[in-house]
Amino acid sequence: MQMGRSLYLSDGCGCCLSRRRFLAGCAACAAGTMTALRPAQRLWAAEPKMRLRLLYSLHGEVQKQPDWPNIGFDFRPVMQKIEKMFQEACPDVEFLPAMANGPEAAKKIIEQDQANPPDGYIVYQMNCWNRVVQTAVETGKPTLYLDFLFAGSGGFLVYTAGFLRQGKPNFAYLGSSNWDDHVAAVKCFQVLRRGGSVADFVAAVDKVRKERTPAAGDMTCKPDEVKCLSPEETLRQIKEAKILAVGGGWGGPPFFKTIQEQLGVPVLSIAFEELNEAHKQADMDQAKEIAAAWAKAAAKIEDVSQETLVQSAAMYLAEKALLKKHGANAITINCLGGFYGGHIHAYPCMGFHELNNQALIGACECDVRSTITMVVMTTMTQGRPGFISDPVLDYSKRQIIYAHCVAANKVFGPKGPANPFQILTHSEDRNGAAVRSLMPEGYMTSTLELAPDRKEVLFHRAKSVGNNLEDRACRTKLCGDPVGDFEKLHREWDRWGWHRVTYYGDLKEAVYGLADRLGWKVVEEA
Repeated sequence: MQMGRSLYLSDGCGCCLSRRRFLAGCAACAAGTMTALRPAQRLWAAEPKMRLRLLYSLHGEVQKQPDWPNIGFDFRPVMQKIEKMFQEACPDVEFLPAMANGPEAAKKIIEQDQANPPDGYIVYQMNCWNRVVQTAVETGKPTLYLDFLFAGSGGFLVYTAGFLRQGKPNFAYLGSSNWDDHVAAVKCFQVLRRGGSVADFVAAVDKVRKERTPAAGDMTCKPDEVKCLSPEETLRQIKEAKILAVGGGWGGPPFFKTIQEQLGVPVLSIAFEELNEAHKQADMDQAKEIAAAWAKAAAKIEDVSQETLVQSAAMYLAEKALLKKHGANAITINCLGGFYGGHIHAYPCMGFHELNNQALIGACECDVRSTITMVVMTTMTQGRPGFISDPVLDYSKRQIIYAHCVAANKVFGPKGPANPFQILTHSEDRNGAAVRSLMPEGYMTSTLELAPDRKEVLFHRAKSVGNNLEDRACRTKLCGDPVGDFEKLHREWDRWGWHRVTYYGDLKEAVYGLADRLGWKVVEEA
């Protein structure tokens, strides 16, 4: 193995750490092969190797902060696997590994490349929001963008949608759990060696991605009669709702005002202090009883102490107290900012799980748009809970995986059957208590977001086909086989963000009826 030097540049401190794992082909094997070649072949073989800069977009080799995939994750074995896999598959290519945690670090690497520019860039999104691929694409060189699933998927989806909308001609992409797909995409750079253009390279990757995506499975679903309210009755009933936004809220007061103007639902901002006070005032004997009931009902509890579960139950009682105090039926909390910043002292995940099982609304991350989506659709479906998620797209299985650490386990409503659930830590920081809900397979689901500010509804359907138990990223991972064009699913994340809300049931007719009644547009995602 030939060793060299590479760069890991940190935006935060501006320091450089020398490091590279450079994998060369087997020199002995190459020498043996050369002796058997005719003169013309030896001349061809002596051509310089193609050089590809392999950029990892991540915080660091070992993750020190909470983010996807999780705190403490060691990327080194993954990177070693990637480089070994590519070098073995493409011995005539020199791969130049480097790491960057943002645009400044990426810019420094690419500026240094100008002395001897590579033929192209491979960028692995390994944490969600490190903006590295943008710098590579702006070089104009052919750029292959790859997702390390359940690690970089948020940025991968949002940034890919943006590049597709901008029509970047040198941009190609793939997200797959099958490493062979990654190798096949990298081999598309060989098109350039054969005299092909950058456009030919992008077309070759597109072909690989589409050919390796399975056809849709059998879309026959188990019977599930959803008794939806009429649009008129839904809009009448939601006027009795109220949303509490604790610790911030996407869009702020202007967006809150739009929700009330368009749908008649007020949004009230609540400070962390009020939630903390309610948490302090919670009846701890009652909290212990609730925690015991959760523990008894759970199929498994792992790495969550009894005290943590009791504090989670006290947070649930605090949520209920605020709802009662303000006459509200929906609460959304800036949970990550609150917990990481020391503003709250227990995750609200278990409380949201319990609220959603009761046809109330507990929504993650102070995402008010997803919260109003849940208010409307839980009302329309007469109690079915919405599942906010950070989706992942896996081309190798033609699946969309809806991932989050909060989920109900009564997906058909409070009076419906309960599915198994587990109590685990919150995934990103391995703290607190959260839920892995093992949702039922074989049912049609509907996923959507309401945008009152744009008067639009984003919508797609998928058949539930399983639960992914991968340890990386969020705990609940519902797998869906989408109805429609899987490729099209890549195109709206830049406009709508990462979150989606999923409901059990085929709600297409109900969603279109509601949009017609409101005069809104339905954007079919697939």
